[in-house]
Amino acid sequence: MSFTFSFGQLKGKIVDETNAPLEYATAAIFNQNTKELITGVITNIDGEFTFDNLKKGTYYIEASFIGYDVNTLKNITISNTKNTTNLGVIKLKLGNSLNEVVVQAERATVVNKIDRQVFDTEKFKNAQGGSGVDVIRNLPSVSIDGQGEINVRGSSGFVVLLNGKPTQGNASALMAQLPANAIERVEVITAPSAKYDPEGKAGLINIITKKGATNGAFGQVNIKGGLPSIETYNNDKAHQRYGIDGTYNMRNDKWNVSLGASYQRNDLGGRREGDVYTIINNTRTQFPSTGERSFDEENYSGRFTVDFTPDDNNTFSLGFFAGKRSKDRLADIVYFDNHAITPANGTNADRDYTFQYFNHNLRIRKSDFALGSFDYAHTFNNNSKLSTSFLYEYTLLGGPTVNQNLGHPDNSILYQDEYNTNDNPLNGVRAQIDYSFKPFSFGTLETGYQYRNLDHTGDFVYERRTDFNDDFVLVPEFSSEVNLKRSIHAAYAQLTGKKGKWNYSAGARVEVSDRTLDLKDKANTIDETYEYDFTKLYPSASIQYEINDKTNIKAAYSKRVERTTTFKMNPFPEREHSETLEQGDPNLKPEFIDLVELGITKKIKGGNSIFATGYFRNVKNLVNRVNTIYNDTILNRIYSNVGNAKAIGIEVGANLKPTKNWSNFIGANIYNYKIDGEFDSRDVNSEATMYSINLNSTYSFWENASLQFTFNYLSDRVTAQGEDSRYYSPNLTFQKAFLDNRLTATLQWQNIDMGLLDTNEQRITTFRPNEFFTTTNYIYEVDMVTLNLTYTFKNGKNKAKFIDSEFGKREF
Repeated sequence: MSFTFSFGQLKGKIVDETNAPLEYATAAIFNQNTKELITGVITNIDGEFTFDNLKKGTYYIEASFIGYDVNTLKNITISNTKNTTNLGVIKLKLGNSLNEVVVQAERATVVNKIDRQVFDTEKFKNAQGGSGVDVIRNLPSVSIDGQGEINVRGSSGFVVLLNGKPTQGNASALMAQLPANAIERVEVITAPSAKYDPEGKAGLINIITKKGATNGAFGQVNIKGGLPSIETYNNDKAHQRYGIDGTYNMRNDKWNVSLGASYQRNDLGGRREGDVYTIINNTRTQFPSTGERSFDEENYSGRFTVDFTPDDNNTFSLGFFAGKRSKDRLADIVYFDNHAITPANGTNADRDYTFQYFNHNLRIRKSDFALGSFDYAHTFNNNSKLSTSFLYEYTLLGGPTVNQNLGHPDNSILYQDEYNTNDNPLNGVRAQIDYSFKPFSFGTLETGYQYRNLDHTGDFVYERRTDFNDDFVLVPEFSSEVNLKRSIHAAYAQLTGKKGKWNYSAGARVEVSDRTLDLKDKANTIDETYEYDFTKLYPSASIQYEINDKTNIKAAYSKRVERTTTFKMNPFPEREHSETLEQGDPNLKPEFIDLVELGITKKIKGGNSIFATGYFRNVKNLVNRVNTIYNDTILNRIYSNVGNAKAIGIEVGANLKPTKNWSNFIGANIYNYKIDGEFDSRDVNSEATMYSINLNSTYSFWENASLQFTFNYLSDRVTAQGEDSRYYSPNLTFQKAFLDNRLTATLQWQNIDMGLLDTNEQRITTFRPNEFFTTTNYIYEVDMVTLNLTYTFKNGKNKAKFIDSEFGKREF
């Protein structure tokens, strides 16, 4: 077959035998006369590729993908270099040459695209047996502090997509319930386009789960067991770490069925050391403390999805994902040498009293959720595409907090016993319709409409007693009903295209948002409704230029929003522990964010690559947790709009392979962060330069054994009223495969310390001069050793040993 074209740009699409697009397939173009390789490209999520600026001549193209036979198109003649055409669909058939391909090629840890960074989770051996949180902690833009808070480029405001679908529940809780072994890759989208929801001031994290891409059956079982704790911290109970998860997939020409289940027990030992003082009416009350702070955590989850492709033009998908999570935080704290001094600048001789007590504090948090989705997509004969999607989400959040102030050392004395609940179920609905077509030669137009509705109700009961023989009595001023309803109508238009060495995308999204917050207290003194409605335009644009086949530069802009959660708007105080109340602000405004970034990626010799992205983030209506004095021994934590914040920084990363057996991936983020505003009639002015480093170094001993060292470091960070100290964690992983690579053993040594380092510790400090000062050092478990065993089985038309990173596109 011969092809003769009067243009210098060639496009095409690579699909499998079921006409499903193959992402990351390779298209290579050769000079037909000399057999010289001209260039090669990787297909996008739709299986599409493009060759630009081809000189006059005759060429042939080789299309390939792991597990498939190579398809060669010959006699492609270029006689003119001005126009563009499409080679059409190139279909690949299953083959048996996989083992040769695996030996000759290695997928990069990160692939940089015009709008995102794509990370291959197979490279992060330290995450195996863990959860989605353990996967993303390796990414250069991500940092996780000692409290488990996840930040992207220094901001906790981000949205998690599961296979491209946004969820309305807690992002961190969702990732904690998704086993790491079920994740194929992670996409970090820092400046999303208009077709995505605008939530998240730091952008989006898209979790892509595994699913079959070849006909036949695939199964994998992973078992994890943890050795007994080396450091016990004199905690009340021995901590346990074990789990099991499994994935099974079966595919034929029309059906693709996947299911998975997971159970994980991940306890964490530790202790805390704190010191607090308040100054009221020239009296300083000081109450230092020390004691246990540990976590017992259990996660159950199950996943099911089925895709049906009756013909080349129609695809139906049905998916479910459900789980249960409980996380118990025990803080048994002794408040020792508690005293008041008048005057505030006095000495021990001026003490008014001295008092010690023991605080038993158990906070139980549960998160049960269920997601269900149905999708339908139709491709027309002119290659335009109509997609529809419906998703329902139910999440039950809540759990009680037990707070007892007892005598010390005689714990039989009861000073105060408090019990409060915060059950708050969430119901979310999202319906969406999208249409893409190509009305112009220079680009594809995507349009769509989306409706989202959130119904979040909360029942908060606060009870108290002062004698073990008494019944609990309701505290009506702290007990409440808090109901949030939010509906959003959105429409967008997005143009994407490629011309020569340029890739570009521009669009806008308009949203009409209605928010209603109903508040009632149990004393029947408060019955109020707060409404906040607004219409907002969210523009976005990105552009990428290919300097040569090794170097790309790109620029992007995105308008974002960070919507306030129900918890942060609940004004009724919750007793977090002995020294702290927490409450929100019903008048909280959402944060509005402008994101700008400029980046460069460059391939260097030996399969190495480097990238750097400079960024600027401007946040209006910044929400921060700030403190005020409730009484002499209790601080009140309040969520409030404190002003504006600006972050300017640079993110850098590199894939480096000095030798055949030694590969490294390192990423760093450094930024200057400034808060400028006001709270409680006081100026808020904080500024600092902060950074984080994530290092991943792997040495392969043989074809089936490797040793990997990872190091995560987070520098000191400023807040509206203080600072959080540095935090770091080194880890070591040894992995060995057996039984013809079907059985893999992974031995992990996490939070390496050996009594020599301050690993897994973080100090949090807040203060107001002449009013209060609080500092707490959280010390969490170190030198944790676990063993993971993974067994893989498969059968079907493809008898080759395909690697699990080649499975699938989406779970839902």
